[in-house]
Amino acid sequence: MSNASVTAGATTDAAALAAELIDSLMLRPWGQVSPSVYETGRVVALAPWLTGHRERIEYLTGTQRQDGAWGAPDGYGLVPTLSATEAILTALARQDPDTDPDRLTQTAERGLRLLATWLREPVDLPDMPAIEHIVPSLVALINRHLQNLPGHAPLPLPGGMSYDGLQRVVSWIGSGNEIPEKLLHALEVAGDHAGGAPSVRPAAIGTIGASPAATAAWLGGREADGPARDHLEAVVRRHGGPVPVGLPITVFERSWVLSWLVRAGVPVEVPPEMVADLRAAIGPAGTPAGPGLPADADTTSVALYALALLEAPCEPESLWRFRSGAHFSTWPAEQGVSVSVNAHVLDAFGQYVARRPAAAPLYEQTIREVSAWVREQQRADGSWMDRWHASPYYATASCALALGSFGGDASDEPVRLAVEWVLDTQRPDGSWGRWDGTAEETAYAMQTLLLTAGRTDPRRLRAAAAGEEYLMRSAGREHPPLWHDKDLYAPLAITRAAVIAAVHLSRRARGRPWPPGGAPF
Repeated sequence: MSNASVTAGATTDAAALAAELIDSLMLRPWGQVSPSVYETGRVVALAPWLTGHRERIEYLTGTQRQDGAWGAPDGYGLVPTLSATEAILTALARQDPDTDPDRLTQTAERGLRLLATWLREPVDLPDMPAIEHIVPSLVALINRHLQNLPGHAPLPLPGGMSYDGLQRVVSWIGSGNEIPEKLLHALEVAGDHAGGAPSVRPAAIGTIGASPAATAAWLGGREADGPARDHLEAVVRRHGGPVPVGLPITVFERSWVLSWLVRAGVPVEVPPEMVADLRAAIGPAGTPAGPGLPADADTTSVALYALALLEAPCEPESLWRFRSGAHFSTWPAEQGVSVSVNAHVLDAFGQYVARRPAAAPLYEQTIREVSAWVREQQRADGSWMDRWHASPYYATASCALALGSFGGDASDEPVRLAVEWVLDTQRPDGSWGRWDGTAEETAYAMQTLLLTAGRTDPRRLRAAAAGEEYLMRSAGREHPPLWHDKDLYAPLAITRAAVIAAVHLSRRARGRPWPPGGAPF
């Protein structure tokens, strides 16, 4: 078989998988997202009348680990464990029908014992949205339950946390003043004050803050018909009871899926209405990930980048409102900073200039400044870490690819160091991953190797081939949640796109066809 035939075979199967994935974006426009223990726990506590209540309780009891925890290691388990434990305690106190009180009691006891141990020691908490409000709100709720449970001392707050910020939020919501859009996503932290808050209005599709928990909190125990109730019913029916931490994520999902696929050279035929919708989503303030959320620099940047890759470039002037000195913030006045957001801003500006060279004078200086800022954030081992993803492989791929494309000669050495770090951290089974090898992280590592200068280096090709073999073996497995929101989550279409792109790159680099029938990524 000729090289041309081999490449054509690889392209056909990659294109077929991509076409199927893009079709699914049209069929499920709210997004494909894994269920969340935190969010499901809040809906159990706040909306027992909602369809799928028993299934949500079974999801919580069925996902508890033997040690009593829920969630990932390294501090990521605190929020889901607090939420699930409080939800089970609430179900017990209400004597919810169709539940097993003995099983719920055992589940709650395991959670309480572990929380008491965790919170007596220093806790290194990850940088998650609203965690400074979520943790105090849940600890307060659990301590209210413990007043009626002999033998349990009140839970302390983690070191460095207080109830002050939460009280300010509760007072603000109770005052009736306008609430920032960003806060709506975690409206449930306000407790009873969230119910029917006069300054809160559902989005056109019925959601509050693109969050089932926030929407349930705003309903405040009311079972009244209306857009918010209809939205919640649609979400739980789509997911079989448990709920995701954020939905809809329409613009976010489409932007990442298209950018992963097109940057890797996967042939895609994008429905013209999807391109038109992306363009229409970008207003003077940028675009949000989906209805009910504020516009953010990350989604705006990746949407702009995807449009430019699709030969439909859109002026990126909306990004200027996120400028904060030498870098860009996710939102104006953001607490903290994200390297992946800035890498995506670099992609957006760089790709727009590549498509519209006459615009170069408007953006060249900013491109240089953002490139320098991203380089300065690189860790000594060659990797980057970020506030929107638990894995350094995501941040490193984002930064290395942006710098390699638009960072100039000064970025050559940082990109080389990133590649060396990726090569040095591959696992014996061919995978990459922070805690265990995962298909998603392996895909990011392979993209770092195969989409930067020197991609034909035999070491890279061998490492990518081993990664590809791992991806083929793991096809069909569940993607663990690694993305940051109130809880870790997996945007399933996005992770699938990353894997398709990585396998396509590896097979194209080695001139090999896909196996018959491809793989069910």
